[in-house]
Amino acid sequence: MKVAYVFTHPRGGTYKLGQMILPQLEMGVHGVEVVGMFFFDENCFVLRKGDPIGERLAKVAEKRNILLMMCDLCALERNLAEGEPRWCNPDGTGRKEPGKCIVKDVVEGVTVGCFPDLYTALSGNPPDQVITL
Repeated sequence: MKVAYVFTHPRGGTYKLGQMILPQLEMGVHGVEVVGMFFFDENCFVLRKGDPIGERLAKVAEKRNILLMMCDLCALERNLAEGEPRWCNPDGTGRKEPGKCIVKDVVEGVTVGCFPDLYTALSGNPPDQVITL
């Protein structure tokens, strides 16, 4: 079975990922194939360059071909990206062409985007289940 994780709840990245999922992935005993992880709010901070959880996760993600993506608005708000929102205008209206938003000061392999970007990125290797933590 293939899964994607969406980290939305407080401590989803630091506790649930860092203390449960990541050690299992590192040891090869997690039990499913993880194809992607999408980070919201303060969970994005585990992806900062130098963060112990993020650095470990980047190695596992590269080895196991796991997508690591941060919400564009969350990353911009936390100074982990620069540019503009991908799929909405500053006034909150939608846009048809994506804005340019690039990550900064994060671990290797992390991308930034919104749901259309997540769906596109996972379309070649879609999960069977999406789990929100």
